[in-house]
Amino acid sequence: MGKVRITQVKSGIDRPKRQKDTLKALGLGKIRRTAEHEASPQILGMIKKVDHLVKVEEV
Repeated sequence: MGKVRITQVKSGIDRPKRQKDTLKALGLGKIRRTAEHEASPQILGMIKKVDHLVKVEEV
């Protein structure tokens, strides 16, 4: 599988705890913070939960 670059573009403030925890697990937490992960089914599921807060690019 390929890699994905995830960048947080919106704040996690006033979001449910589950979404905040997902951002933290992805290595995010502040706007414009970026993380790279393998595109595994688990990571893609986490991205789908917070897709309104992040921007995703294939690497």
